[in-house]
Amino acid sequence: MTYSVLRLKINKLNIAIILGFVAITGILAVQLLWTKQAFNYEEQKFSQKVHVTLLQVIDRLYELNGHEYPLKNPINKITSNYYIVNVNNDFDANMLEYCLKTEFERSGLITDFEYAIYKCESDEMVYGNYVSMSNKSAQKSAFRFPKQGNLVYYFAIRFPKETTYIFSSLVFWLVLSGILLVILLIYVFSIFTILQQKKYSELQRDFINNMTHEFKTPLSSILIASNYLSKQDKIHSDEKLAKYAGIIIQQSEKLNTHIEKILNIARSDDAPLLLQKQKLTLVPLLQAVTDNLQLKHESLEVQIEGDKEAMILADEFHFTNLVYNVMDNSIKYCDQKPVITIRIASLKQAITIAFSDNGIGIPGNKIRHIFDKFYRIPTSKSNEVRGFGLGLYYVKKICLLHGWKISASNNEDKGITISLLIPDKP
Repeated sequence: MTYSVLRLKINKLNIAIILGFVAITGILAVQLLWTKQAFNYEEQKFSQKVHVTLLQVIDRLYELNGHEYPLKNPINKITSNYYIVNVNNDFDANMLEYCLKTEFERSGLITDFEYAIYKCESDEMVYGNYVSMSNKSAQKSAFRFPKQGNLVYYFAIRFPKETTYIFSSLVFWLVLSGILLVILLIYVFSIFTILQQKKYSELQRDFINNMTHEFKTPLSSILIASNYLSKQDKIHSDEKLAKYAGIIIQQSEKLNTHIEKILNIARSDDAPLLLQKQKLTLVPLLQAVTDNLQLKHESLEVQIEGDKEAMILADEFHFTNLVYNVMDNSIKYCDQKPVITIRIASLKQAITIAFSDNGIGIPGNKIRHIFDKFYRIPTSKSNEVRGFGLGLYYVKKICLLHGWKISASNNEDKGITISLLIPDKP
């Protein structure tokens, strides 16, 4: 990937992040504006309903007293929740409270209120009470009703829970605004996480680039020296030395290929691999990997069971590496003589390959993470075994590229089983 292409991808990511943030913020702002307008509308509707209900209360009071009220505008709204009602006639406090509760219930204004009654002969409130519409427990009002000097007979009424009452009618808008706010927070958190992961990915890529360079330099020296060594007469005359020199050259070349291909996969996950699929007979490939591993681990015992003639359609290089990584992982995490059983089963439209070992096993809550990149299970055995946590990640990546399924499970007695489901039969 060239620098200009990488730069273009970064710019596109930044533009997408900014546009997404602006879009969600704009939607949230519009939603909050709508909620505010809905609140104003509900507040206006509440005021109108209170006004109409108080008119009905006055009419009821005069009807009970046998009079008709001559006032045209008896209601004066002082604040959004405080009203002065001029009745211009004497009235009973119990009668007023009864009329207020009855008319408010009829109008659907089920919210607490407090009221006070004044007479022209006194400068102070002659009666007042707090009325709870939701429960019967009495409460004492802390609000002081100011005296209106230009009125004769009147009462004052206040709704201390008006805001709560209005908000209760805006549940849908508030829930929708809350959901949008949560979405915005999740978006910001996701962007923060993506940027952090991007930073870690760049660090990993730099590390792998440096590691590749550090591997290739000594490996080139090993290949030059081993090729020179294999041409010596003393080596040709000794069968064992010639065999070992050939192994050194063969494995060095294989390691060089690994460095070129496997580390490139880990370095750039978004770079697609070109698989060279061909028909492969399973048992010879499995046996070749087994022979290679037994050179390093003489005590290794491998049993191949099932369909010995099974064939698959796969990339030989990557499938061989897949098998090698799975078996090598089983050997590393075994505290006794390693025994690996490979079971091959031919189904109607698929082939299954199961690698069962007698290793230390994996805790049940961690087994689903073993295919994650750079993941290593924190155990005492993991501290003894060197590695980067790329082996099984590479295995799963190759399976996904082939369109195969891979899974892992603990055995009943000991060790784990890694199973491959290969749906395409050649």
